[in-house]
Amino acid sequence: MKTGKKIAISAGALVVLGTIVLVSVYEVNKGVVTVQTADVIRQDLTSVVTASGEVRPKNYTNILGEGFGKITDIVVKEGEHVHVGDVLLHIDSIQPAADVRAQQAQLEGAQAASQAATAGYQAAVATLSQRQSDLEKAKLDWQRSQSLYTEELIAKSDYDAAKATYNSAVAALKAAQASLNQMRDSSQQASLMVQQARAVLAHQQDVLRKTTYRAPISGIVSFIPVRVGENVVPGIQNAEGSFLMTISDMSVVTAEVMVDETDITNLRDGQSSEVTVDALPNTILHGIVTEVGDLAILRQSGQAATQQTTANTQEARDFKVVVRITDAPESLRPGLSCTAKIQTAHRANALTIPIQAVAVRTQEELNQAAHPGANVTLAATADELSAEKKEIQGVFVVRGNKAVFVPVKTGITGTTNIEITDGLKAGDQIVTGSYQVLRTLKPGASIKIDNSVAKEEGSSS
Repeated sequence: MKTGKKIAISAGALVVLGTIVLVSVYEVNKGVVTVQTADVIRQDLTSVVTASGEVRPKNYTNILGEGFGKITDIVVKEGEHVHVGDVLLHIDSIQPAADVRAQQAQLEGAQAASQAATAGYQAAVATLSQRQSDLEKAKLDWQRSQSLYTEELIAKSDYDAAKATYNSAVAALKAAQASLNQMRDSSQQASLMVQQARAVLAHQQDVLRKTTYRAPISGIVSFIPVRVGENVVPGIQNAEGSFLMTISDMSVVTAEVMVDETDITNLRDGQSSEVTVDALPNTILHGIVTEVGDLAILRQSGQAATQQTTANTQEARDFKVVVRITDAPESLRPGLSCTAKIQTAHRANALTIPIQAVAVRTQEELNQAAHPGANVTLAATADELSAEKKEIQGVFVVRGNKAVFVPVKTGITGTTNIEITDGLKAGDQIVTGSYQVLRTLKPGASIKIDNSVAKEEGSSS
């Protein structure tokens, strides 16, 4: 046989042998899924709820217009520290000051009239006392005259004179009593006029006082929206007065954040938190939850979610949570954007796995994996159908070259890991990726482990 023919036959044999090997390898690896794995480990685990909001002082006040006038002077500037009673701004006070002076003069006149009425009343009291004494004397004289006249010791003219004197004293007493009553009424009227004048003066002084605005609390002037020359108007009924400025007490600073409705049930007063402020990079502040809102707030509109406003809407809802910052720096300002990471639970030495390793399968899928050749039931009751569709939470555990689905019970959830309370033990090897594989992996499937390269899809999940 020629050498070339031998080479051709040898080459053909090698091709056939290679094909057989490739087919054999393909058949062996047919249905094998490449997965990534990790071990079940014990570690400290903290459950965190993250929410965004803004920095707010616990105590602040908005200065609103209390009277009519034009701003003549703004004494303070934004960012300036003020104390209780410090002057903030002035509005035009010419007319209120003139009204106060005029009313003071009117009050002085009313007081003088009251003093005169009081003196007249005291004189009427003295006159009445004198008339009472005169009446008593006239009465005694008349009684004596009656006795003497009966005994015919005095003339009829003397008796008549004594009687006339008595009657005159009675009339004089009545006149003095009437004059006393009149002077009493005049004195009371004058006293009321003084009280009225004082009340009007107090009103005018209050109007004048409202032309100078003073700080009701100590803090920093965080916002001034007005300028000199602008007009100020007071609030009327349901309309607020002109907004002049805001003073914020930064001695107690809070972070008001909006927490999603799915997380609000895990929050309690006293839970610790880490707060980051966008304006303070690489700085972590610490805080404590002091208030957990009870009323849901619509995320888009910002309105309170009442039964009337949310009857026909599926808009997402948030709850306001207040975190008191315990180490707030002086540079912190109201309105700065912030993010709070609130620690809702902590487990020491917890049995944990990556969150993405948790999968869900129906009872029907588990049954098919356990009995691949079982006949399909053509007729089933409603309860049986419901049981077949029941979803079961579990993890794929590596046993040999198979991925076995094991139901588990979970506890708290951390940032990347989740606690396992039942179903696994430390050291178990579980399937963690990729994300696409975990979505479609069937219980009992043959697997091949490849942890050399992190899958992009698995990393993102």
